[in-house]
Amino acid sequence: MMGMMGMPRMMGPPLHRPPQLMGPTGPMVGPGQGQPKQPRSEIDEMKEIEALLNKKTFREAQKSKTGEELLDLIHRPTAKETAVAAKFKSKGGSQVKEYCTSLTKEDCRRQTGSYIACEKVHFRRIIAPHTDTNLGDCSFLDTCRHTKTCKYVHYELDQTPDIPSMILGANNIAPPRPMKLRAEYCSKVELGEPQWINCDIRNFRMDILGQFGVIMADPPWDIHMELPYGTMADDEMKSLNVPALQTDGLIFLWVTGRAMELGRDCLELWGYKRVEEIIWVKTNQLQRIIRTGRTGHWLNHSKEHCLVGIKGNPLVNRNIDTDVIVAEVRETSRKPDEMYPLLERISPRTRKLELFARMHNTHAGWLSLGNQLQGVRLVDEGLRGRFKAAYPDVEVQPASPPRTTAPIDTDSSVPQIKSPQGAYSTTDVKNITAEVEAAG
Repeated sequence: MMGMMGMPRMMGPPLHRPPQLMGPTGPMVGPGQGQPKQPRSEIDEMKEIEALLNKKTFREAQKSKTGEELLDLIHRPTAKETAVAAKFKSKGGSQVKEYCTSLTKEDCRRQTGSYIACEKVHFRRIIAPHTDTNLGDCSFLDTCRHTKTCKYVHYELDQTPDIPSMILGANNIAPPRPMKLRAEYCSKVELGEPQWINCDIRNFRMDILGQFGVIMADPPWDIHMELPYGTMADDEMKSLNVPALQTDGLIFLWVTGRAMELGRDCLELWGYKRVEEIIWVKTNQLQRIIRTGRTGHWLNHSKEHCLVGIKGNPLVNRNIDTDVIVAEVRETSRKPDEMYPLLERISPRTRKLELFARMHNTHAGWLSLGNQLQGVRLVDEGLRGRFKAAYPDVEVQPASPPRTTAPIDTDSSVPQIKSPQGAYSTTDVKNITAEVEAAG
């Protein structure tokens, strides 16, 4: 009998795999081993070949990486753009006040298990004698036209303090500051006083108004619905003398669902190129998206569109704001007040005109035109003169326009020396003159 030492090489079983177990019909698959490999189909081979062909080469990968780096450098804001964006940021942090999801202070205290409601904004239910709380909330809330007889639940802001007066120092808590919609970087003196003209825009002489950097218009489009105001035909809109108001600037045109294509046609006829579109998402009094509107033939409209057109090459601030405004609805056809500071940030300190305006649209730095305004109010002396020359029988308020700046008491014997920073005061000029005479 031969021992293991006498066994010839390669006669024993291979050491790198266990011996196959023999079954009644052939070798059995050992434990831990998978099924025998299935032959690859032609589809799998084609997919593998396609993946290899689509794989980038080393040179292509390097070129793609370089292109991404270049795009990153191109789209990175410059130092000037960063400085401009920083100028428009809110001073002292955000002034936005959040609304509590519990709506009322009672529900807020109940859900949080606290004796005091949170610091967010709350509402108070208005329960009138005719109110049936089982019916739930009114779909129109504060825009309901029948609040005196509506049986549904309505709301109002709850501004009463939630801290009991016996707590020490509760009476010394300052009330919350109202939010400022005016641009913080522009003073009221820089913006100027609001001006308006009551007129029929269809036949008003636009050429006497001058040039504007920004125009906003909310036309009374004929949307084939019953409205509380008159509408204009499509041809009347197209024939407006808007081209006389701008050579370089932006126009913001509010359109309805039916008038979106018509608005684009008007922009083209007036000499504008459409470059952007702002969407106003409408919310109700409780800051929820409106689901039951009064507009729309097939679906309830919960948004409105504002087309943005450009003419010439105006100097504007880019990439400061977004193209979506989420704001609460108010009176019929009234647009959000957030538009005015937005346009002031885009084109600061330029003349601005609003067409088809009403009294709630009058803002500092804006000239408003419309047939629902109260008379004529003009403070710009040049504009007053041109208007009186064109319409001598129309009364203009105020009787004597206020001066925008106080008169400077200057000495006519001393010349006004100019510098790149501005004019020197009279005292500075006298001091400089004395120094020159002493040195001479």
